[in-house]
Amino acid sequence: MGANSSSISELPENEYLKKLSGAEPISENDPFWNQLLSFSFTTPTNSAELKLLEEATISVCKSLVEKNPRTGNLGSLIKVFLSRTKELKISAECQNHLFIWQAHNALFIICCLLKVFISRMSEEELQLHFTYEDKTPGSYGTECEDLIEELLCCLIQLIVEIPLLDITYSISLEAVTTLVVFLSCQLFHKEILRESLIHKYLMHGRCLPYTSRLVKTLLYNFIRQERSPPPGTHVFQQQPDGGGLLYGIASGVATGLRTVFTLGGVGSKPTPQLEQCSPLAHQSLLLLLVLANLTDAPDTPNPYRQAIMSFKNTQDSSAFSSSNPHAFQINFNSLYTALCEQQRSDQATLLLYMLLHQNGNVRTYVLARTDIENLVLPILEILYHVEERNSHHVYMALIILLILTEDDGFNRSIHEVILKNITWYAERVLTEISLGSLLILVVIRTIQYNMTRTRDKYLHTNCLAALANMSAQFRSLHQYAAQRIISYTCRHLRRYVYVLDKLYFPHSHCSTLQHCFSTLSDNGEELLSLTCSHILRSYASRVPDGSVPFLPSSCYDKGYAEFQTGCNISPKMLCKCYRLHYVLDTYMLRSGECVGVAFVTTTGPCSTIAQVVFLFYVFQEP
Repeated sequence: MGANSSSISELPENEYLKKLSGAEPISENDPFWNQLLSFSFTTPTNSAELKLLEEATISVCKSLVEKNPRTGNLGSLIKVFLSRTKELKISAECQNHLFIWQAHNALFIICCLLKVFISRMSEEELQLHFTYEDKTPGSYGTECEDLIEELLCCLIQLIVEIPLLDITYSISLEAVTTLVVFLSCQLFHKEILRESLIHKYLMHGRCLPYTSRLVKTLLYNFIRQERSPPPGTHVFQQQPDGGGLLYGIASGVATGLRTVFTLGGVGSKPTPQLEQCSPLAHQSLLLLLVLANLTDAPDTPNPYRQAIMSFKNTQDSSAFSSSNPHAFQINFNSLYTALCEQQRSDQATLLLYMLLHQNGNVRTYVLARTDIENLVLPILEILYHVEERNSHHVYMALIILLILTEDDGFNRSIHEVILKNITWYAERVLTEISLGSLLILVVIRTIQYNMTRTRDKYLHTNCLAALANMSAQFRSLHQYAAQRIISYTCRHLRRYVYVLDKLYFPHSHCSTLQHCFSTLSDNGEELLSLTCSHILRSYASRVPDGSVPFLPSSCYDKGYAEFQTGCNISPKMLCKCYRLHYVLDTYMLRSGECVGVAFVTTTGPCSTIAQVVFLFYVFQEP
């Protein structure tokens, strides 16, 4: 590198890099650093160029890994960066481009080297590289500086204290991504790191007082979605589509960390246009998620998770709890708007899930919004395009709906919100439909997709739980949504009865019941024509002969006149008949409908539900 622009092909032979990775120690006061840091670099625009960069610098990195224990040049480079960051705030206020440029380049090199060091050695070995101190004779009492903690603290201070301007955008981005790279140690361990050195530095000591400010700054970076400034605002060269070279290099690490967040799942289809528009917001969100999911220390809970769980709205004037020193305030309206707009990425969906699940203040605020459709519609669109999303993104979206549907107020309000022209719903033209009816349609569609494709029982259970949560508040359903409910119920009823039929009567030659249900369509009308006597008679015909009592004449008075007098039936079956009739009588009296035999010819949703109750009840395990 150096004063002239460098290209990837020139890096292996670059004299400054060779000297940095050579066998000669370089003092932090050596003029060499000014020459090394005066470079510009063409930003790689795709994964192929990033791979070329790693291949071009691998020899330099290997040489430094081998010789740094004797030279300490990595420590000298870090000290050069630390010394220059002390004046960054003043440089930003004075528009000192050159000073910020060289500090950015120093951090860029550190992060590139750090990625290689972390991937090749343990944290203990890494600490030895950072604590090297060149000792002259007679200096044995000198204590080594802990450069890891000092560098981490410096990066956090840079993020929270340096104003975000056009000339500081790139170095702020480099600071965030360097912290992401520091936390990538988890990628190289099969087990969860419970006593990580990096985690200890971030959750104790000098970094701890900055916890709430760091979380707040990262949230505001996500909220503002600041675009990368145009190339003319930088001294160093940058591509017009945004993002520095370090952002490109760290994207591989960030992708790996996302995999850790989602328990090994493959990411959704990439959205590079979103990342390139605001790389700082994207990387800030990744860092926030990593920090929030750090393992608790043996003696201290994760302070970053505590900060996320306890922050409040700026309009909330209540006092902070003394038990949580990391609480802060943030503008909930801006946060809500950003969450609604960014749900296309699984990282933003994960953040929304964390906030709804862990922060009661955010959950209360979201449920009180009168424009809840702005949040629910993107979630429904994720579920609708389930085949294009990874399973973990779908899970998070579904659990968010599950959390929302636990609130009765939400379940009532969604049926009062009328939507027009839902263009992404392709099965049917929906010119006007309530949000509640659309939610039902999408959840049922997700259930059907799961049954035919993924067959995930937990996804199935969560979908049914969401429908069950909403069912008590169903109001003014769209006719298509009502039809889908009946169709779904009939389809599963047929499968349910068929399975029970084979389970309890595997050797039976009677196929009447199987035939009846196999000929039913999905519109629910034929369900009404199946009389209770016919089903009971079919069921009773499969009961083995024996000395069992006959059906008493009193049952005729209860509406089962079609039963033949000589039909043998078990005592348990008889008990079921009585209990079933009581359930149906009670239900229909409340519904204002007829009782007894008349219910089998009654039309309307109440009679359909009653017969569904009947069918499920009769064919339960004896």
